[in-house]
Amino acid sequence: MIGFVLFISSLVQAADPKNGETVFKKYCTSCHAIAYQVNGPALKGITKTESADWFVQWIINNKKLRETGDKDAVAIYNKYNQAAMTVFEGILKKPDVLDILAYIDQESVDKPKPSQDPKTASDGGGNSWLTLLGLVGVIAILFGVIAILNRVIKTLEKLLTMNQGKELLPLETVTTSGAIIHSEPKVDRFALLKKLSKNKQFVVLVFLITTVALTALAWDQMLDIGITQGYKPVQPIKYSHQLHAGTLKIKCQYCHGGAYKSKNAGIPSANICMNCHKGVQLREKYNGEVSPEIAKIYKALDYNPNTQTYGPNQTPIQWVKIHQLQDFVYFNHSQHVKVGKLICQQCHGPIEGMQEVYQYSPMTMGWCINCHRVTKVAYEGNGYYDKMMALHDEFKKGEKVTVAMMGGIECAKCHY
Repeated sequence: MIGFVLFISSLVQAADPKNGETVFKKYCTSCHAIAYQVNGPALKGITKTESADWFVQWIINNKKLRETGDKDAVAIYNKYNQAAMTVFEGILKKPDVLDILAYIDQESVDKPKPSQDPKTASDGGGNSWLTLLGLVGVIAILFGVIAILNRVIKTLEKLLTMNQGKELLPLETVTTSGAIIHSEPKVDRFALLKKLSKNKQFVVLVFLITTVALTALAWDQMLDIGITQGYKPVQPIKYSHQLHAGTLKIKCQYCHGGAYKSKNAGIPSANICMNCHKGVQLREKYNGEVSPEIAKIYKALDYNPNTQTYGPNQTPIQWVKIHQLQDFVYFNHSQHVKVGKLICQQCHGPIEGMQEVYQYSPMTMGWCINCHRVTKVAYEGNGYYDKMMALHDEFKKGEKVTVAMMGGIECAKCHY
């Protein structure tokens, strides 16, 4: 058993979890999540339940594995109401599956839950805070050194005075009865502070350290301006992407059709909701009444579900915008979705697993530029890039073509 676990661990370590994350998000997130069940089971810790070879067979062609009579494969198939998993034969290869297993194994380790506070989830803010804490530590050490040196100086002065026969004597007070009372000389508790305040080198040092610390703090706060990563506002209707995009597998572009053909993804109108909810009312769950959330759609459309008629008092649903880009930034959804062939999850995260949608990515300039630097251009069979690729192949044969190489990090691409 120990040898088996070591064998699995060696396979997972040899794989690339980074590529596994990319493949997982592209092919697996519609049915699976790491920490919770979607259509399929939660995958946390699942790499320890079977051998790597078994997972390779199961993921690439689960139908073929079931047909061999594999007990585990048949049991999983029956457990989930015989809902067959997609066959990935010809799409995924063994190295891809091993990379996915490595990613699942990596994500199965318990991690601190990320803060949804935009102030703590900003792009690069952590480094500034580490710098600030480091500076505070340096200041504390310097004060400690100065305090130690001051004690040494006082000790040396006292020894010098004793050697000269001028040891400090206690103060003497004569009472009315003639008795002599000895008392210790008064100690000025602020003597050290007064002495340090007269030391020009120390004052300059403290001034410089304070200036650097305040500058780092101000810079950190400025970097946070406009960053709303983790922002999760309360919406007027409790619409669940986990239910609609995850469980029911409704395509994102059914509601956000603009993402494929225009600059803006678009907010779906209530009429799109009515394509389903004219009939789906969930009355069985609410004692014959229409679901309260669906009733809000009806109210916005002034729709009477009993007579199936629309009234004249229709009002738009006041959805709260989540993903905010600055006015001076140009972003085109169709350029990325249709031409670039990116999936929604690449920017919006595991949207099909979100009960309440929040901003997953920082959406800062650095985040966009880094994506353009590492993302390969999807030019195969893409007429949009035919002429560009012909020029590239002529001058730089065999080199990976990234968005940056096609001008993706030029300022005018997003700012003009």
